[in-house]
Amino acid sequence: MSDMIDKMNIALSWELRASNMYAHYAANIKGIHRLQLSPMFNTEMTESIQHADIVRKAIVQLGGIPVTERNPHPITHTNHYLEMLNYSLETEIKAAEVYAELIELIEDSAEEDLRDAIEQIYLSELRSVEEMRLLVG
Repeated sequence: MSDMIDKMNIALSWELRASNMYAHYAANIKGIHRLQLSPMFNTEMTESIQHADIVRKAIVQLGGIPVTERNPHPITHTNHYLEMLNYSLETEIKAAEVYAELIELIEDSAEEDLRDAIEQIYLSELRSVEEMRLLVG
């Protein structure tokens, strides 16, 4: 159980980081790309907040203490849209990896609802990976 809570806290820290990163990029995107990317970054930010809420509540339900700090991986400031997309892709890939590892830890049938919720988040992360890949080209 402790390994699962630890992995959930890692996932939570990546979601907290992602919400900060996407808010930063939505505010800093410039030029013509702002029209498409600012709303997309805001959507990704909202999704990260929702994922964090699900994971945080699950940690508490399992008797753990959720982290409050974001993952320490740096959020790189840039005004260049392609760099923002590449950093976003990197973040989504890492988050998807963590959720894939977490799914492997959730084996108990009593935790079926938790597994379903984490699988839904994982699939959402995979969709974001593909969206970022398409935008990066």
